[in-house]
Amino acid sequence: MEKSRTEYSALNTSVSLGARLFAILLGFFGRVVFTHTLSSDYVGINGLFTDILQVLALSELGIGTAITFALYEPVAKENVEKQKSLMRLYRKFYHGVAGLVLVAGLCVIPFFGVLIKDDPKVDHLLLIYLLYLANSVLSYFGIYKKTLIDAHQKSYLGVVCQTSFWSLQNLLQMILLLTTRNYLLFLAVQIGCTIGNNLVISRKANSLYPYLKETVVAPLEASEKRGIFTNMKAMMMHKIGKVAVDNTDHLLLSSLVGTLAVGCYSNYFLIVGSVRQMLEQVFSGIAASVGNLGVEEKGERVERIFDASFFLGAWLTGLCTIVLSQVLNGFVGVSFGEQYVFSEDILLVLCLNFYLYGMRQPTLVFRDSMGVFYYDRYKAIVEAVLNLAFSIFLGKQFGTIGVFLGTAISCALTSLWWEPYVLYKYRLQTSCKRYFCRYGIYTFVTALLWMGCDFVCGKVTGNPWIVCIIRGILCMVVVNVGYLLVYHRTREFRLLWKKGRGILGKCRKG
Repeated sequence: MEKSRTEYSALNTSVSLGARLFAILLGFFGRVVFTHTLSSDYVGINGLFTDILQVLALSELGIGTAITFALYEPVAKENVEKQKSLMRLYRKFYHGVAGLVLVAGLCVIPFFGVLIKDDPKVDHLLLIYLLYLANSVLSYFGIYKKTLIDAHQKSYLGVVCQTSFWSLQNLLQMILLLTTRNYLLFLAVQIGCTIGNNLVISRKANSLYPYLKETVVAPLEASEKRGIFTNMKAMMMHKIGKVAVDNTDHLLLSSLVGTLAVGCYSNYFLIVGSVRQMLEQVFSGIAASVGNLGVEEKGERVERIFDASFFLGAWLTGLCTIVLSQVLNGFVGVSFGEQYVFSEDILLVLCLNFYLYGMRQPTLVFRDSMGVFYYDRYKAIVEAVLNLAFSIFLGKQFGTIGVFLGTAISCALTSLWWEPYVLYKYRLQTSCKRYFCRYGIYTFVTALLWMGCDFVCGKVTGNPWIVCIIRGILCMVVVNVGYLLVYHRTREFRLLWKKGRGILGKCRKG
C-alpha cells in the first residue's frame, strides 16, 4: 500500500536523523584519532582543501535542484517517459560538471602560495590535493540517479547507503591512522568508498526504476529545456551565495590568520556542521513531500503546513543552539586539546551563525521544493559580496572573530528577510508579517531560555567530561519543558502532535 506524504516524511526524517546521529558519533571518534595521530598542519590542510573543492563545485547545485523540482510533477502523475527524459539530461549535465571541476581544480594549483599564508609541514602536499580533487570528480559519476529516488519520496534509501559507506570509510581510516599514520592511504580509502557508494545507489535506482536502463529516450521539448536552464541559472546564483557564506571561512582564516586557526575551526566545524546536517536532514526528509504538496494542494493548506514546519524548525534550532553554547568549548577541550579551544566571544558568534542558519531551513525547503527560487536569485550574489567584504574587513581588524561576524552580518542583511518575503509573495501569496512576528517571538523565548540555561550550567563544575554531559542534559530538559509550556496551545503544536500520534498509531497497527 502506498504511503501518505506524512508517512514518507516521517520515514525519511527518522532514518536520516538516526543515520546522522550515528555518523556524528563515528565522525567524532575519527576526528579524535585524526587530531592525535597527525599534526595540526594536517588538520588545517584537511579543512582548507575541503573548502577549496566545495567552492569549485559551484556548477553542481543549480543542476540538482532544478532537475529535482522538474521531476516532482511527472512522478506525481506517473509520467515515466518524462522521467526518463529528465534523467538522461541530468546525466549529461553531471558528466559535464565532473569535467569542469577537474579543470578548475588543476587551475587552482599555481595559487597555493596565496591561499596558504604560512608554510605547513606536510609531506606530498600536491599529491594530497590531487587525491582530494580525484575524490570530488569521481563523486559525480552515477550518483545523479539518487535524485529520482528522492523525488519518489524514498530518500531514506540513499541515506542508508551513504551512511553505510561513510561508516566503513571512517572505520578503515581510523585503523590506518592508528597503525600507519599514512595520510595518503587515508585519502585512498575515501576515494574507494566514494566509488562504492555511487555504484550501489546507481544499481538500486536501476532495480527500482528499470526504465532508467532503456536506450530509447525522447528528448525534452525546447520550452521545457529553457525552463530548466532558467532554474539552473537561478540556483547557480544561490550556490555562489551559499559557498561564499558557508565554505570560505577556512580560506579566509588560512589567508588572514594562519593554518592553526583553520585547524581549530575544523574541529568546531565538525561538531557544529554535524548538528547543522541533522537539521538539514529533518527538512530534506520532507522536501519531496513538500514538492508533492505543491503539485496537489494550494492556498491555506500549504501555508498551514509551512507554519508547522517553521515552528518545528524554531524549536529544534533553539534547542541545538543553546546546547552547543553550553557544551561546545568544554567538549572540544577534552576531545582535541586545549590548544584548539576558541574564546567565549568567538563561540557566541559561532552559535549565532548556527541559529540564523537553522531558522532558514523550513523556508529554503519550501522555496526550493515549490520552485520559487528564481525570484530571489540576486539575493545570493548580494549576500556573497557582503559576506566576503565584511569578513575580510573585520578579519583584518579583529582576526578569527571578525571572519565569523562577517557571516552573521551578511545573513542578517539579506537571507533573514529576503527568502521568506519571496516565499510568501510568490507561493503562499499572502503577507509575511505574521512570519516575522513569529520569528521575533521564537527568538525572544529562545534568548530567555538561553539565559536560564547559562545561569544553571555555570553552577556545574568538576570533571570536564561529566560537566559536558550534565550541562547537555540540563539544557535538554530546561529548553524542552520551556518550549512545551509556552507553545503547547498553539495551532502549530497541535497539528504536529496530531500527525505524530497518527503515525505512531499506524506503526502499532502495522
